Amino acid sequence: MKKQILYMVCAAALLSSCHIYKSYDRPDDISTAGLYRDPVSTTDTLVSDTTNFGNTPWQEVFTDPQLQALIEQGLAHNTDLQNALLSIKAAQAPLLAAKLAFIPGLALSPQGTISSFDKSAAVKTYSLPVTASWQVPLFGGLLNQKRGASAALTQAKAYKQAVQTQIIANVANMYYTLLMLDRQLDITRQTADVLKRNADAMEAMMQGAMYSINSAGVEQSRAAYAQVKASIPDLEQNIRETENALSVLLGEAPHSIPRGTLDAQVLPSEFSVGIPLQLLSNRPDVRVAEMSLAQSYYQTNVARSNFYPNITLSGSAGWTNSAGSAIINPGKFLASAIASLTQPLFAHGANIAQLKMAKAQEAQARNSFQQALLNAGSEVSNALSLYQKNSEKVDARNLQVASSKKAAEDTRALFELGTSTYLEVLSAQQAYLSAQVSEVSDRYSQMQAVINLYQALGGGRND
Repeated sequence: MKKQILYMVCAAALLSSCHIYKSYDRPDDISTAGLYRDPVSTTDTLVSDTTNFGNTPWQEVFTDPQLQALIEQGLAHNTDLQNALLSIKAAQAPLLAAKLAFIPGLALSPQGTISSFDKSAAVKTYSLPVTASWQVPLFGGLLNQKRGASAALTQAKAYKQAVQTQIIANVANMYYTLLMLDRQLDITRQTADVLKRNADAMEAMMQGAMYSINSAGVEQSRAAYAQVKASIPDLEQNIRETENALSVLLGEAPHSIPRGTLDAQVLPSEFSVGIPLQLLSNRPDVRVAEMSLAQSYYQTNVARSNFYPNITLSGSAGWTNSAGSAIINPGKFLASAIASLTQPLFAHGANIAQLKMAKAQEAQARNSFQQALLNAGSEVSNALSLYQKNSEKVDARNLQVASSKKAAEDTRALFELGTSTYLEVLSAQQAYLSAQVSEVSDRYSQMQAVINLYQALGGGRND
């Protein structure tokens, strides 16, 4: 009868603890629908396909050989990435400890004593035992600790991927920034040369009493030249600071950066973002958030397992010459075994409090996971829209540049015919300069949108 009762109690305990053996599954109510907005549709509906731009290797996205060399250098020497790799090694240690917790612990604990009573001959006793202790993992405590440590390792690997993606995006952004600044500096210098020649020509025409040129016109031409000339040091300083920042990102002392030209860059122009569910596995930061949820889930299970019995088997075996009141030489083999069961009954509410806290933290992690998905969808939508809008701007800006160039040439020709004033020539030339600089900025913004989309889709991973 007693055995039947014991079996019934054990069966009930096992049935009630089934949940603590279940591995983590992604919650069914995590929303992934409608994460992306279509950049042109008024219904905000984006037709998704199964091909993801983020799956493209970064070498196929950034084809400039000099940029590729810089990215490889950054991935090899960036200190943030090196620290992320060390975090993976640190996360491997708790997982190893959790796995080893399933096997018995062994210890060698030799002891020896020398005693004498009332000046009698000294009595020497010794024992050379090997002790072992094994916690029987019946109620999932050790299992969930191991699973939680495994989730932490996966999280560390995902964080490393996030750092890697960030480095690739940052290096590309800074590289294209340098190309943009180079082009703007080149345009500004060319414009300064044109204005310098115009100022010299104006002065010569004034001295030759041509086209009714007076000193006011000459001074205006000199002022226009000086204004453009004064912007050159700012561009050169921006180039120097960007080179220094990129050098630091590469893990090196500041130095000049070898690079190509803006006009030679070719980036993808057609994109597919894949189904929203792919963000769960492609985005490293989303993966980090999900692994945080998994860890919280397993920690909740650990808190549940604290309500169940803790069974420990221990024993020792070795040699001793102490047989109670008698001393035996040589020593004899000694062995013992102990089994203990501890069933928590009342621990001042500690187990209940730990379970409530674990459930609350699991709910927080779930909310953070959902928010990470929403943030990811927002970033993808923003990048898609940014590329679309900048493409429209580039098309319009090309027309502006062509028209401004023609206007500057025509105004100059009219001035030489005496039917236009130098102020009109100067205004047309400045409009042409402004349009060229804006065109370069728009081209850079379009390239930046490609980088943002690639990063938002979790590009640059090591699959």
